[in-house]
Amino acid sequence: MTYRVCFVCTGNICRSPMAESVFRARVREAGLDELVEVDSAGTGGWHEGDGADPRTVAVLEDNGYDSAHTARQFQASWFSRLDLVVALDAGHVKALRRLAPGGDDADKIRLLRSYDSAAGDDLDVPDPYYGGMDGFEECLEMVEAASEGLLAAVREHVEGRVA
Repeated sequence: MTYRVCFVCTGNICRSPMAESVFRARVREAGLDELVEVDSAGTGGWHEGDGADPRTVAVLEDNGYDSAHTARQFQASWFSRLDLVVALDAGHVKALRRLAPGGDDADKIRLLRSYDSAAGDDLDVPDPYYGGMDGFEECLEMVEAASEGLLAAVREHVEGRVA
């Protein structure tokens, strides 16, 4: 049975497609790509149908990640098919909890940096959209750091299902 993870940010052109690409690479490296499906979306639909921000694409490609992406808006109906909904900041958590049809659905929502033991108290991945390339590079560093812990958590769920 496939374990489904969806990363969510605001417009689905910067942080969440970056997290999707990085985590998909980690899943593939771990040999779990047949068991884990990785996706992303935004809380808003402003950029639906667009590719990722060119700065996101540049940072991903410069670091060896796939950059193929089409933005879309998260829908409440998706909760029923998802196992984990990973928000990039606290505002996304609030928006997703408002969308969640039930308590079990809200329990699926987690902050990405909660999987990074070195993150400290600030668990938000800052939105790099209005800044320069350094913000996108910092975003990638945060995503990569949290992806290891997230992979460990997902592996535990997947191995529990397979056993």
